[in-house]
Amino acid sequence: MNWAFLQGLLSGVNKYSTALSRIWLSVVFVFRVMVYVVAAEDVWDDEQKDFTCNTLQPGCPNVCYDHFFPVSHVRLWALQLILVTCPSLLVVMHVAYREERERRHQAKHGPNAPPLYSNLNKKRGGLWWTYLLSLIFKAAVDSTFLYIFHHLYKNYDMPRVVHCSIDPCPHTVDCYISRPTEKKIFTYFMVGTAAICILLNLCEVTYLVGKRCMEILGPQRRKSRHRRHLPDTCPPYVVSQGGHHQDGNSVLMKAGSALMDESGYP
Repeated sequence: MNWAFLQGLLSGVNKYSTALSRIWLSVVFVFRVMVYVVAAEDVWDDEQKDFTCNTLQPGCPNVCYDHFFPVSHVRLWALQLILVTCPSLLVVMHVAYREERERRHQAKHGPNAPPLYSNLNKKRGGLWWTYLLSLIFKAAVDSTFLYIFHHLYKNYDMPRVVHCSIDPCPHTVDCYISRPTEKKIFTYFMVGTAAICILLNLCEVTYLVGKRCMEILGPQRRKSRHRRHLPDTCPPYVVSQGGHHQDGNSVLMKAGSALMDESGYP
């Protein structure tokens, strides 16, 4: 698989991403893709060839291997890495859709027409939702694969000896896994990096949602605070012709008479 091509595509996501997403992308390619390409494939290349059982019964080693390793680790990791990186491409496609829509708008209404988007790369509107859903999907994919690994291989363990009594094995036989300690270390490493990526995705979701809530609630709080600080409306007062204020009783009497003149009744 050409992982460099996928890295070239995803590198364009950085200009639309936050700092947390850039860290996530670095962790994926440095600690997951590079480790997978350089070391993990070589560690598991002999898993079936060197899986031996203490029996000469034809078919017994193959059946036992399929029972304890229903899906290869490296193939599951490859599928996991592909699915976890594909949502980032949706952000690039959404930005490309915005650019094409803006181009058609300018071609139809002229270059002096007001633009549809103030900033094509800014995460607002539908692009914000696409970005947020891509983060949730990536966290969900990693969590699902961690559960699959835990379900298939209890506690992500790699025992040295497994006991198999599946037909056509004549009795319970012992089967030996090649390099179990090395495979266990790489398994723990891939599981740990996947957990870090999940944590980064959840932190970025929290950051985006919190920032949007602050943008929405901030002006409303400022408006309510401004209203609370406004002075109470003072009662009308009447200034005499000499420029002096009249006393309170005369003010109330004149105000009442004014209301009587306007409405005819108090």
